[in-house]
Amino acid sequence: MLPTLKQLRFLIALDEQRHFSKAAKACFVSQSAFSIAIKELESKLQVNLVDRTNRQVTFTEIGSAIVDQARQCMSEVETLVAMAASRQQPLSGRLTLGVIPTIAPFLLPNILPSIQTEFPQLQLYLREEKSQLVYEQLLEGKLDLILVALPYEMKGVVTMPLYRDPFLFACRHNSQWVEDVAEPIDIQDLPDDSVLLLDDGHCLRDHALHACRLNDSEKISRFAATSLQTLLQMVASDIGVTFIPSMARDSLILQGSSIDIHPMPDGSYREIGLAWRKGSKREEEFRMFGSLLQSLHRDSIV
Repeated sequence: MLPTLKQLRFLIALDEQRHFSKAAKACFVSQSAFSIAIKELESKLQVNLVDRTNRQVTFTEIGSAIVDQARQCMSEVETLVAMAASRQQPLSGRLTLGVIPTIAPFLLPNILPSIQTEFPQLQLYLREEKSQLVYEQLLEGKLDLILVALPYEMKGVVTMPLYRDPFLFACRHNSQWVEDVAEPIDIQDLPDDSVLLLDDGHCLRDHALHACRLNDSEKISRFAATSLQTLLQMVASDIGVTFIPSMARDSLILQGSSIDIHPMPDGSYREIGLAWRKGSKREEEFRMFGSLLQSLHRDSIV
């Protein structure tokens, strides 16, 4: 007898929560019903999937392999449903989109109303995480599609570059770090220990270093921020200067602040792109979604 989709869903929830009570709650069932379903799954497969203690749940080696396969199975079932829905109308039904923090708050509020108007039957679920996390979740089948900044090394996926997002130079008005601001700004004129960046793990840091040709480590400040919002607050306090993506220019962070924005030399940009798993049967839909984002971007800069 084959496992049921419910049992696979419960197993995935148990892997995510690592606690029977929390997993049962996430699946909206009682703990006893949840535990019975996992035991029945182990009986069907004739293997021990988890080691149970009072405090934690540890997956066995075969259990870890099976939960990974369960995710792929559930992803394929969701694709099956999406394929059936797409026969009736493109980009309808459920779509899970991962977006990185240096894109989500600046882009999504502007485009979501248009996406809803263009594809009213689309159920778009969003998850905001760093690049590495959304990439891993894409490969695990937790996400259908990710919106990231390129270049970013990814294997096993198809990428669709959408458009360039130029970097801008940001400093406080009458900053102590800048005497005369030439446009475009000359990075080599900046003093040592003046350039604020996000901390390691944020792709925006790497993109800024590469795109702005910031090869002199002496110019990089010993301080680092955990978010773009914090970074700009530090700039507003004149702790240093920084580089921000163009899409953040009109954000609430900058409105009414003491921060001045200046253009960077040509070639100082990151690229915004979509990525999905190779071999996905929804590739045509994903490219349609990407084309919509490109169109919305063109309209926003006209």
